[in-house]
Amino acid sequence: MDAIIIQLAKELNQPQQYVDNVVRLLDEGNTIPFIARYRKELHGAMDDTTLRNLEERLNYLRGLQERRETVKKSIEEQGKLTEELAAAIDAAATLAEVEDLYRPYKQKRRTRATVAREKGLAPLAELLFAQGPDCPDPLTEAAKYVDPEKGVETAEDALAGASDIVAELLSDDAELRKVLRALLAKNGKLRSEAADPEEDSVYRLYYDFTQPLSRMQGHQVLAVNRGEKEEKLKVSVEMDRDLALRTLRRRVVVPGTPAMEFVKAAAEDAYDRLIFPSLEREARSGLTEEANEGAIGQFALNLKPLLMQPPVKGKVTMGLDPGYRMGCKVAVVDGTGKVLDTAVVYPTHGERQKREAIAALSRLIKKHGVQHLAIGNGTASRETEQMAVELIRQVGEAGMRVSYMIVSEAGASVYSASPLAAAEFPEYDVNLRSAVSIARRLQDPLAELVKIDPKAIGVGQYQHDMPPKRLDEALNGVVEDCVNAVGVDVNTASPSLLQRVSGLTAATAKNIVAYREENGPFTARKQILKVPKLGPKAFQQCAGFLRVPESKSVLDNTAVHPESYAAAEKLLELTGHSLADVRAGKLQGLPAQVAAYGEEKAAGEAGVGVPTLRDVVSELLKPGRDIRDDLPKPVLRTDVLEMKDLKPGMVLTGTVRNVIDFGVFVDIGVHQDGLVHISQVADRRVRHPSEVVSVGDVVKVLVLEVDEKKKRISLSMKQAK
Repeated sequence: MDAIIIQLAKELNQPQQYVDNVVRLLDEGNTIPFIARYRKELHGAMDDTTLRNLEERLNYLRGLQERRETVKKSIEEQGKLTEELAAAIDAAATLAEVEDLYRPYKQKRRTRATVAREKGLAPLAELLFAQGPDCPDPLTEAAKYVDPEKGVETAEDALAGASDIVAELLSDDAELRKVLRALLAKNGKLRSEAADPEEDSVYRLYYDFTQPLSRMQGHQVLAVNRGEKEEKLKVSVEMDRDLALRTLRRRVVVPGTPAMEFVKAAAEDAYDRLIFPSLEREARSGLTEEANEGAIGQFALNLKPLLMQPPVKGKVTMGLDPGYRMGCKVAVVDGTGKVLDTAVVYPTHGERQKREAIAALSRLIKKHGVQHLAIGNGTASRETEQMAVELIRQVGEAGMRVSYMIVSEAGASVYSASPLAAAEFPEYDVNLRSAVSIARRLQDPLAELVKIDPKAIGVGQYQHDMPPKRLDEALNGVVEDCVNAVGVDVNTASPSLLQRVSGLTAATAKNIVAYREENGPFTARKQILKVPKLGPKAFQQCAGFLRVPESKSVLDNTAVHPESYAAAEKLLELTGHSLADVRAGKLQGLPAQVAAYGEEKAAGEAGVGVPTLRDVVSELLKPGRDIRDDLPKPVLRTDVLEMKDLKPGMVLTGTVRNVIDFGVFVDIGVHQDGLVHISQVADRRVRHPSEVVSVGDVVKVLVLEVDEKKKRISLSMKQAK
């Protein structure tokens, strides 16, 4: 079996056969969501996260293997590839190790050693570095290489050139670098200090900061990097130089030979001038890469529950995009997200304008039967929230029950000014589009947030410092997984949502929309095959994730894949049911019937594996279901708190807005989110807050401290129990 398959199986702790199957499926062009959902028998029901990790690691190992071959070919062309070197390159576990082995053979820019070689000093360097039994006195031997025409005026000049050559040889020694790299990882420290100690900044914590490399936290690395980039910090890596030089000398110096002092001096020069600066850059780069991966992973972890927040379906909603100078933009949308009305009010422009705003919004609420308000959390949201509470009380007196929720407006302005929004709402002003987006975010967060670049959603830390390509890959993978886990109504979904479906592209998504506009709603899944440029392979990948509620076949409104329709019908026959029973919701006893019949036996007769059989049973129980409906509902409020209302000891209910390395930000109904420090998240010690909570979780918190001046609220989850 392929060595890469064996390695992946070991790293992921999965059977080799399953890993081999997944690699084959990926190479055949199957998507992760499709493999995760519809090929469980082939991979033992790995989840989408495991499958994405496998794909990412597969690409790295294949890239590593490709680089190994390229390096060996390059060295072979130089006539210097030995069996031992080839074996070492093949055994290198990382790209860094491959590059270390390639370093002596890589085409170099002009260096001091290159110049020395051009002067004919290589034999002198090799003789002295060998430190053999017949090693001559360095200065005496160097005198033989004096050649003014080549620029070697004295014996000392010859020795200096030879020293440069030896220093480069030491720097190019892969094994030596490996030892010193390990020493730095174990004993090295990162140090940061203020560029200007008198200047205050957000980086004050790092004005005199030292931490072992092995204990650097990701958020510390990213903060120090940004502080250095903004020229607020000076950053360096430190290591005990004497310890490093002793380690180096033990490996290269032969005691008692005439060339001992020469080699010691060359080793010292190699370390100070070539090796340590290189290892320092490498260490900083490694820390940054690890911190980036951690931050990207956390961003992805936060994004998933945000996208999967339960929708507030079928309710007429008013979106409020707060603002001072330009006023508060208002959009009323019906239960399907269709815009019913728009307006602009000015509640922050004085008491009279506030009263006029409440009156205008009251009329809209009564006219359209608004049930919920969605308020963007940006500029002027606190004042808008206070107005909304007065508005709710006023319409409440008239017998109308209305509630509100603060909605993250991250990325709304980016979306509203985009060509996508212009195409969707050509008749509306840019500002009104954002109010529509805010209203729809309450109704269906996933359908609205897919229109926005994931980086603009803002549920991580230092996302703007991340490698854009890597961040996009991770976040787009999360969006894709969420969209396909929920499923998409093919007759109402926007092109933005459709293109996130497994197997579809931006072009085929637009073609689906164009087809339904021209021919009317889809009435069967198989009709999707009529969409231009959507072939059998794309249909195979997307069909199970597209729902057709208008279809005569109830299976078209489930996650049962068309390839398993016959199996579903056979299962119903075995248990004495029909498709009419599925539509009528009369299958509550189906799991017990299947268990009594025997899963293995039923699966065999239906012609599918047990994992697929279980999925089919689950889907038949709840056709057309939305898995988000099983999650805790969002907190809708009718009253408002202010920071001055908060007192230490109060216990409140809030919604987790962001989870980062050092804590959790919780919306408790005040304009400013409160922070639960990692030490206050749980009774037990946790390595990361994400072990306990996710974005969107509804939690109880106890107020520890309120600092109105700095707008800081300290909370505790563990003390609120």
